[in-house]
Amino acid sequence: MSNTFSVDLRRLGVLRELARRGSLARTAEALHLTPSAVSQQLAALAREVGVPLLERQGRGVRLTGQARILLEHADLMAAQWERARVDLAAWEDGRRGAVTVGAFSSAITGLLPHALRALSAHHPDIRVQVVEAGAPDVFTLLDAGDVDIAVAVDFAAAPPRTDPRYTRTALLADVLDLALPATHPRADRDRIPLPDLAGDVWIVGDPGSCCGAVTRSVCAANGFTPDIRHAVDDWTALAALVETGVGIALVPRLVQPLHRPGLVLRRPAGPPPVRHVFAAVRAGSGGDPVQAAVLDRLRAAAAEVAEVAEVAETAEVAEVAEAAEVAGADGADLAGGTGAAPPYLSKRANL
Repeated sequence: MSNTFSVDLRRLGVLRELARRGSLARTAEALHLTPSAVSQQLAALAREVGVPLLERQGRGVRLTGQARILLEHADLMAAQWERARVDLAAWEDGRRGAVTVGAFSSAITGLLPHALRALSAHHPDIRVQVVEAGAPDVFTLLDAGDVDIAVAVDFAAAPPRTDPRYTRTALLADVLDLALPATHPRADRDRIPLPDLAGDVWIVGDPGSCCGAVTRSVCAANGFTPDIRHAVDDWTALAALVETGVGIALVPRLVQPLHRPGLVLRRPAGPPPVRHVFAAVRAGSGGDPVQAAVLDRLRAAAAEVAEVAEVAETAEVAEVAEAAEVAGADGADLAGGTGAAPPYLSKRANL
């Protein structure tokens, strides 16, 4: 290995992506290259640094020990370049600029509109572009500089919290409710023990998404494996399937209300299932005044969404208690034999 060498930072980016994806084919797909082009980039990088970066493992490849050492330095170099960019941007006062936000679909539905309205009112010269992308793809875009802020859910496809490449900001805990057809035999209950639903058919969004993972893990914690027969990557379509009666689902509050008269939302008994939403920026970019303004509005929007959900739930609890008291005085209206959800419970579908 030479004492001096030059390194193409773009090739380091290819190596970082390979470490994330685990195979040349998946790396090529993520970077919109051919596997051959990825191999050529990595071979050129190996020549630049003078050490082997890949070794054969079965039909694929794996990183060498030298490659992993290089990656540690690559992460530090990327963070330092971000600091340089921030220092240059700091010459401006932060009132004007452009930020691209990558976010998963339900964050775009339930969180970003609040942030963008406030940003438009208080920072009219900051232009925000929104790109829909979930983990891990949104972090590939973040690494490449194609997005400046990633809004994601903390689950297996996202980087660990200790990942030095990113600075994270917690936004909110998004509670998931049970979505049932109004004709479901347990639709008249406010809280439903999940083991009571072990025999039901389940619907998930994208099977590789966070909600699919949460559905499996929550059901497993309650002693059963859900019978997942339907997977749709659209919450409106999922709600239509539930209303039709072909299955039940866990639905995050960020996508509510669902506006389906034949669907009701109920809370699982016990601690509610949640998914943790966070924002991430590249390490070293935290001082960017324009990014900071957008992050401030995201935090404020998340607090607003959480407060609205808390007020709605408090009001619902009071309404349930009042209705139960009235029902008791009337001699068991709640136990009538129709199986239909009482009106005060049906309102959950429009929270």
